[in-house]
Amino acid sequence: MNFKGKAKRLDDIDLPRIAARIGVGEDEIHAVLDVETNGRGFDAKGRPRMLFEPHVFWRELGKGEGRDIAEKKGLAYPKWRPGNYPNDSYPRLLSAMSINEEAALRSASWGLGQIMGFNCILAGYPSARAMVTDFLDDEEKHLEAMVTFIVSAKLDRFLMARDWAGFARGYNGAGFAANGYDRKLAAAFDKWQRIKDTPWTPGKIVTEPRIGDVALTVPGQPTSPPTGKKQGLHPEFGSIGWALSTLAAAVAAGVAYLWQRMGG
Repeated sequence: MNFKGKAKRLDDIDLPRIAARIGVGEDEIHAVLDVETNGRGFDAKGRPRMLFEPHVFWRELGKGEGRDIAEKKGLAYPKWRPGNYPNDSYPRLLSAMSINEEAALRSASWGLGQIMGFNCILAGYPSARAMVTDFLDDEEKHLEAMVTFIVSAKLDRFLMARDWAGFARGYNGAGFAANGYDRKLAAAFDKWQRIKDTPWTPGKIVTEPRIGDVALTVPGQPTSPPTGKKQGLHPEFGSIGWALSTLAAAVAAGVAYLWQRMGG
C-alpha cells in the first residue's frame, strides 16, 4: 500500500464549517487538533501522521501463528509500554502489514485527529484500509472522520459543554489524566479563544479569499457567465464583461482581506 497522496492541508473555512455539525465553534476543534497532532495531519514526507500501537496489534491479531510471528519480531505485545515509539512508525507498520494488513492498519492512529484504525466504523468507513486510503489526499477527510467519530461515540455533548475531562475520557481513554490530556485541551482552547475566528456563515459559499487561489466566489457576483440579457461592468462585452467584473471584485476582496490582516 502506498501512503503518499496529494496531502492537501485544511482550508481555514473547513474548521468552522465541519465543527458546526456538532454545534461547536472552531476553537473546540482546534484544541483537539493541537493536542493530538499540533494541527498537522501529514508528516514531512506527505504521509498521514500515524502512530503504530504494538499492544493493539496483539489484540487485533488474536491467538495464532500471526501473533506468534509478530511477537518474535517485536511488533506485538500484550500490554502498552511507555516511550516505546520510534520517530517514524511506518517501517514498523509495513512489517506488521506483511503479517496481517487490516489488523496492522487497525492498530495505528491516523491523521489530524489520530483516529484509531479499529474505530473506522465509528468514523464512517467500512474498513481501516478504506479510511487510510481516504486520508491520503486531504486533511478535510481527517477532520470529517474525527467529527463523525465524536458523534458516533457520543462525545459531542462533552465538547459542546467544554467538559474536557469527560471528552478526554472517551477520546483518549481511561488513563487520560496521567498525561494531563484534559488540561492540555483546556489550555489549547483558551489559546484559540484569543485568536480571531474565520468568518463563516452557515449555508453560504466561502467569501474569504486565500492567497494563491485563482477561482474565487465573491459576494454579489454570479457563479457562471450570464446568459440572455448582457450584464456586468461592461454590458456590451457579455461574458467577457462578466469575467472582468468577477476578477475585479475578487481583487478588491483580496486587497481588503490583506489590509484587514495587516491591521489596517
